[in-house]
Amino acid sequence: VVTRDEVEESLKAIFQYVRDKEQLFKELRSQIEEIQQKISVKQRERDYWLEYKNVGSKIHADKISSLEKDIKKVKHDLQRTAEYYRDALNAVKEEHKSLFDRHLKLLSEQALKSAVGYLDKNCRREIQENEWLKEEVKIYRKEVSDLKASVQLLEEENTSLVAKLIDTKLQNLIR
Repeated sequence: VVTRDEVEESLKAIFQYVRDKEQLFKELRSQIEEIQQKISVKQRERDYWLEYKNVGSKIHADKISSLEKDIKKVKHDLQRTAEYYRDALNAVKEEHKSLFDRHLKLLSEQALKSAVGYLDKNCRREIQENEWLKEEVKIYRKEVSDLKASVQLLEEENTSLVAKLIDTKLQNLIR
């Protein structure tokens, strides 16, 4: 039997788990913002060196290409990081939903068992009979579908035989 306190504790644990994950996502967002700021700084630095390069100086050409590679690498890293965190977020959401659904299912089953335990013998017997009748209905429906399939096959066979008989009689009449 599950008590109300146990249910509340379980729900508190789930909500704490969600809060922890939300805090993790906030931290990840701040990291992404820091990386974007780094990209902005690198972009300004690149613009400065491109202007210097256009003036005619070839001395720092290697530095410019190095910075461009760094910018590309940082952009690529940011994109990969963003994709990773997006996938991680989706995975955590799915896991949380799965855990929450499983927990609710367990709670509802336990509540049902608890409620049935408080019923008198007649009510419990009616519930058992109802379950038995549900099983019988499933069996009956399966038998009906099997019989329908058999009837359809027999009808197709009969139609084929009648068509052959008519063809034979037509051939006999033509002779």
